[in-house]
Amino acid sequence: MSDLPARRARRPLTLLLAALLCAPPFYLDVFWLRVGLFAMAAAIGAVGLGLLAGTAGQLSLGHSFFLAIGAYGYTWLAGAEPGAGLPTAVALVASVLLAGLAGGLFSPVAGRVRGVYLGVATLALVFLGHHILVSAEPVTGGFNGLSVPPLSVGSFAFGAGESELVVLGVPFGAEERLWYLSLALFAFTWFTARGLLRSRAGRALKALRDSETAAAVMGIPVARYRAGAFVMSSMYAGLAGALLALAFRRVVPDYFGLALSVDYLAMIVVGGLGSVAGATAGAVFVTALPLLMTRYADRLPLVATPGSADGGLGPTEASRYLYGAAIVLILLFAPDGLSGLPRRLRARVRSRRRPAAGPTSTAPVVRTKEPTP
Repeated sequence: MSDLPARRARRPLTLLLAALLCAPPFYLDVFWLRVGLFAMAAAIGAVGLGLLAGTAGQLSLGHSFFLAIGAYGYTWLAGAEPGAGLPTAVALVASVLLAGLAGGLFSPVAGRVRGVYLGVATLALVFLGHHILVSAEPVTGGFNGLSVPPLSVGSFAFGAGESELVVLGVPFGAEERLWYLSLALFAFTWFTARGLLRSRAGRALKALRDSETAAAVMGIPVARYRAGAFVMSSMYAGLAGALLALAFRRVVPDYFGLALSVDYLAMIVVGGLGSVAGATAGAVFVTALPLLMTRYADRLPLVATPGSADGGLGPTEASRYLYGAAIVLILLFAPDGLSGLPRRLRARVRSRRRPAAGPTSTAPVVRTKEPTP
């Protein structure tokens, strides 16, 4: 009951933020919209990994494997040749379920192995998945990958179709349409993840993270909750992979490698473990940084323009160094990540105001006479 007034106070801010997020397609160009699309897709995957690593305390280095299942699953299920030719909306849902099924097949391992051992076990999924994507050329297209069919619901296409759509004088192309689809799916991810954290299952996962022995004594089925967290994380990754495929419009095996899994680990560490808002902030930071450095490489020192023969660092390598340094600084000075910075600032402001705003006593001072010997 004590949280009810705080939730009511946050509702106007939530509505204002939702209105602001609906405005960019009317004011920003295609580059910034694509940055937002990649960031929202990455945020969905980071929220899933945050539930697994930050809430359940399980380390996974195979997140890119489930992203690949979502991306290639949608592309193959919605494609005609090669593919199953399913309706694209059905293919999107089926790709998420397919990623969950893959997570379920691996869940017996995730339910019994923890820590760095689970990280090594999931690392094998990345190499296995890359080998399959390259070798199964009739299905995956091999090294060249596959073109991604645009998503359509009924007669409305979320791609650059023949039907021209103009809203308030602004032509809505593929990026503008995908923006609202990604925003809706991200909002769904946000509220479902926060609801899970506040539920009985979320409290059980937190207890499992804090002390496995204490959780088992309280009657929590450890292996089942671990496996369930892994399946949920896989489904979020599958949805993120399908959205990334729609944004890229082509899927290739080299994108879904170990570097992508490391990027997602960086997202949840930078943003803050166990926080939906922190995972979102970390995803925006890690995703947008290389894109911005690529665009403004000619204005940045020590950063070479892509394709040039200069001896400077490429934008991607430079961005990895930067958010690697950010991880070190956060671990040293803000272990709870970006999500904990507002709380730390509020605590510091209150600690500074407390002596000045403290109540002053107005009671008269009573002096007592010292007894004479």
